[in-house]
Amino acid sequence: MPFDLQSRLAARRAEHLYRQRPLLESPQGAEVLVDGRRLLNFCSNDYLGLANHPEVVRALQQGAAQWGAGGGASHLVIGHSTPHHQVEEALAEFTGRPRALLFSTGYMANLAAVTALVGQGDTVLEDRLNHASLLDAGLLSGARFSRYLHNDAASLASRLEKATGDTLVVTDGVFSMDGDLADLPTLCAEARKRDAWVMVDDAHGFGTLGASGGGVVEHFGLGLEDVPVLVGTLGKAFGTSGAFVAGSEALIETLIQFARPYIYTTSQSPAVACATLKSLELLRDECWRREHLNRLIARFREGAAQIGLNLMDSPTAIQPLLIGESAEAMRFSALLRERGILVGAIRPPTVPAGSARLRVTLSAAHSEAQLERLLEALAACHAQLEASR
Repeated sequence: MPFDLQSRLAARRAEHLYRQRPLLESPQGAEVLVDGRRLLNFCSNDYLGLANHPEVVRALQQGAAQWGAGGGASHLVIGHSTPHHQVEEALAEFTGRPRALLFSTGYMANLAAVTALVGQGDTVLEDRLNHASLLDAGLLSGARFSRYLHNDAASLASRLEKATGDTLVVTDGVFSMDGDLADLPTLCAEARKRDAWVMVDDAHGFGTLGASGGGVVEHFGLGLEDVPVLVGTLGKAFGTSGAFVAGSEALIETLIQFARPYIYTTSQSPAVACATLKSLELLRDECWRREHLNRLIARFREGAAQIGLNLMDSPTAIQPLLIGESAEAMRFSALLRERGILVGAIRPPTVPAGSARLRVTLSAAHSEAQLERLLEALAACHAQLEASR
């Protein structure tokens, strides 16, 4: 029987891999209403607590009043509004690059950049743990596609030796399921030896890392020559939506001319761009958000270690707790929810088999008291699971 969808769904349930969408009935925040219940939220990527900031919301409302609700057309037809242009100019200045180009989603930005830069006869090399959008972009580009071992410069070097044509090395800045940083200085050095370009998707580092929130490239003191292609998203630390690619004048013009995901899609709402301008202003002016977030990260790691939980090597707001089996991770997540704590269980195929985990994400919106509630709940649930074994 063709398209036996029910069997596929039944198999996913039996493997404890079935996904369900929680229904959020409130704005994003440290406390949320989900499926009719008030919960402490430790699974959002709203790292700086800007998604429901009153000034950002006000900017969105005012933007809609002035510019309307929709983009109306693609950027190249009549959809490139003044707020879009202002955001691009502000992001270029913030990243210290000549230009930036706005996209509706991070997935689109990654597809656009990779497929516009490399094709048949070229080579794209990617970290094995890259985000799905980067891996899909590499496969769709038509270039020779290879994955090097995670954060392994020697593995990258061996693949660079076999590369043909123009070569693009692609990595996440912060790996979204592990929370660790790409070893950019070493990776960039290897790429430079072979005249390869480096592209960094800094979705989870932009806004939180670096002295001014400029992300992982700023964190390592690198620049345009080291990382010619920088991608950032706006739906995480910025609290709005969309993404951008920042780089040279020639890079941005190339994307405008050749990137199909940019050319053939309607622009994002100009009101969202207005909100992004305000969130960028807050990110620059309110350094306390990053400072508070870093204190929460340090305290969480200290507390989780004392409990005996299996911490992964992450200095970021993403703090995964390695569990192992999918059923066990689901049970742990359910026990936390019973105690009023919302933490997602991440399972294959998002992560490798046998490495299911609780993905705790921290936000500047969390108070120290809320973090202590999380640690208390983790300790109680961990003890309960250990006792049942």
